[in-house]
Amino acid sequence: MSNPYLRTPDKVVEPPTDFIGTVKRLGPGFVLSASIVGSGELIATTIFGAEVGFICLWLILFSCLVKVAVQIEFGRFTIYSGKTSMQALNDLPGPRFGKANWAVWGWFGIMSLKNLQVGGIIGGVALVFTELYSLGEHSQIIWTVVAATFTIAVVSRGVYGPIEKWSIIMIGLFTILTIFSLISLQWTPYAISWSDFSSGFGFQLPAGVLLIALGAFSITGVGGDEVLAYNYWLIEKGYASHTGPEPIEDREAWLARAKGWIKVMQLDAVLSMVCYTIVTGLFYLLGAAILHEQGLKPEGEELVPVLSRMYTDTLGPWAEKVFLIGALVVLLSTLLAALAAWTRLFSDAFGRFGWINFEDAAQRKKSIALLSVVFPIIWALLYFKIGKPGFMVIVGGSLTMLILFIVVFAAMIMRYRWLPDELKPSKKFDLVLWLSALSIAVAGIFSAIKFMID
Repeated sequence: MSNPYLRTPDKVVEPPTDFIGTVKRLGPGFVLSASIVGSGELIATTIFGAEVGFICLWLILFSCLVKVAVQIEFGRFTIYSGKTSMQALNDLPGPRFGKANWAVWGWFGIMSLKNLQVGGIIGGVALVFTELYSLGEHSQIIWTVVAATFTIAVVSRGVYGPIEKWSIIMIGLFTILTIFSLISLQWTPYAISWSDFSSGFGFQLPAGVLLIALGAFSITGVGGDEVLAYNYWLIEKGYASHTGPEPIEDREAWLARAKGWIKVMQLDAVLSMVCYTIVTGLFYLLGAAILHEQGLKPEGEELVPVLSRMYTDTLGPWAEKVFLIGALVVLLSTLLAALAAWTRLFSDAFGRFGWINFEDAAQRKKSIALLSVVFPIIWALLYFKIGKPGFMVIVGGSLTMLILFIVVFAAMIMRYRWLPDELKPSKKFDLVLWLSALSIAVAGIFSAIKFMID
């Protein structure tokens, strides 16, 4: 589609009314899942399970379920308005600094620090490559460069389609392997009993694991940065442009299209939530059952060998290579999805600052191409400097809580100030949205207080 960010009458498409037609239009949520699985599930969730055992399973599952309402509210806004996430943040009430307001500048500052998180992911890719095929003393440096180059080559084209296909294939393959490993676990000394599983719903939070818990809550499920990124995938998939610009006349037809595409978006968001919640739970259980029981902690250069124990201890030594390939696939998918999202988000922020015209297709494409080179270089340099991918992911993920505060505030403004009366959701959805907002607020405030006390 030519310039999906520009809504014109000729791009209008009626939403599907049958299940098969709807399924064919899904996709943005699975790109989002790809950006979540590598950092949130494979690394952060497993480290958390290895640290605390089964007792925090409730927190992991809750973090996946509770944030989807905010994601849906953002999606609803984009479909009927045609505006991007950065345009929405820039319209929020509050002080402005130059051309952009506090929310855009706040996001920009926090997100710049989150380079640390993706630096950890690219380091994880290098570690996996090295385990698969070591190139000697400088193996990790070489493989980091290879990973960065591959990611640049795919994302710099600025095209949505390949990103969606890569994401779905990669997530699907690794999910199948993980399910197989968890089932096989029941025939090993690390089998999960009912008492183990039920202990995960006692709503306990052990002392001394605040940073890991905060990072896990922030990064599992949709984080603040993923919620913001989701709107760009909705636009590039065509949901907003197919709805068309809000007309002066024939408003009823436009409302019907908007409601139809919002329904497609809601199914997309819910199905992707089911996908990443299942994978999250699987990784947590494997980490708790195998790594925690043996006192193993995935840290530093031992991150990948320790994580591989979740598969070799259940499926046998032969599974190490399979795990490494699977881990490589899922980490690369996260790199691809993250880089694709970051290049769009930052380009749009630059547009709010007045540095580029994001609405101009040529300028937007040029900025995306340039940033798709700059970011992998930054991530690689951070990994070379710090060299602790698990730590980098957890610390970077903790910053996501700050973005979630901005996102929740924006979602409430969207719902109660900007949303047309004809598109208002049910009271049941409003209840879930408030539960989501309050849970995020309470978790953030409680964590901040506990952090200062500790």
